[in-house]
Amino acid sequence: MSDVPSAPPPSHLVAWAGGVLYFLAVGLLIGGAPQASGTVHGLGAMLAATLLVGVLRRAPLLALVLALLGSSVVLAGAPADLSDAYRGLFLAYLSANLFLGFVVTTLARRTSVLAASGSFFVQFLMIGGFTHGNDMIGNVLITVLAMAAACTAGQLIRERRQHTVALRTQEVSETVVAERLRIARELHDMVAHSIGIIAIQAGAGSRVIRTHPEEAREALCAIEVTSREALSGLRRTVAALRQADPDTGASGRAALAPSPGLEDLERLAAATADAGVRVEVRRSGQQRPLPADIDLSAYRIVQEALTNVVRHAGTGGCRVTVDYGDEELSVEIVDNGHGGGAGDDAAHGFGIVGMRERVALLHGRFSAGPRPEGGFRVAARLPLPQPVAVAVEAR
Repeated sequence: MSDVPSAPPPSHLVAWAGGVLYFLAVGLLIGGAPQASGTVHGLGAMLAATLLVGVLRRAPLLALVLALLGSSVVLAGAPADLSDAYRGLFLAYLSANLFLGFVVTTLARRTSVLAASGSFFVQFLMIGGFTHGNDMIGNVLITVLAMAAACTAGQLIRERRQHTVALRTQEVSETVVAERLRIARELHDMVAHSIGIIAIQAGAGSRVIRTHPEEAREALCAIEVTSREALSGLRRTVAALRQADPDTGASGRAALAPSPGLEDLERLAAATADAGVRVEVRRSGQQRPLPADIDLSAYRIVQEALTNVVRHAGTGGCRVTVDYGDEELSVEIVDNGHGGGAGDDAAHGFGIVGMRERVALLHGRFSAGPRPEGGFRVAARLPLPQPVAVAVEAR
């Protein structure tokens, strides 16, 4: 392995080459045009400072020092008795003031204050040398105003960048919080339903295990099936969380089963029936494929509502109605129990809160509460996107 040091990046070479060319340009201004007007010297110093742009991007403070030094040397070599010397003075330091604004934008506040003080001191000395005390206050005032304008512009740009970074950080934080809430809802809806059914089946099995072994065996089978489904769902969720690299191989993606949807309501109803609550599923409207987020949210709402019926309603049956409308999907879960229904869950858990959040994220409408004739009702209306054929026809 060679010990030869690696060459600097080409951009660094260009930057430092610009610094060398700047001093060459300053030397040409002093030696090549000794009798030129102050305006020519000032304009030449300002144009020569453009060679320091590469240095400015990498070392702003060094670029400011070089600009001040070069401009001062050019002005010192210019004829002092020219009538337009003042104009050349301000032109020569215009680039230095612009560099000062960049320093204020990029460097710390303390460094910016020191840079502004040093820049003013150099320009003050040059003004005193040119004016010889004549109209000193006016020239100093103009210099201060020019430097203040450059510093103000730099500070505004700095604050705007900080504000942009703060907004971006806040957006990332809100995205993380939203994702955590989504995962929490998924885990709650999945685990709460499964554990609720397992608890009920276990209780029923323990009561009849001696008198009715067959019923106890059925309860144990239902517990096994429900626990396996819950474990599979947990594995999918954990695998999705651990799959941070989007380029993961096909074998990693193959293990992830599709998310449940309204097509799985019959299986959910069968699992709920094993827990002692018969579920009647009614569908109306033109059944068609739905967007994944709407399909999953509707399924989770039904799942959580059935979990609350099993836990709190104290009834043996309920009804689930799904209406595929042209503009919205309606889901309704109604029971005729005597318990608090989902209201108890709202007081002690996150079921109602989770359902309401799901509907709100899809800009839908949600309601949950006791029925006047008894029982409890949960209803959600989720707006559907306009079908492509309808959109084309309307256009």
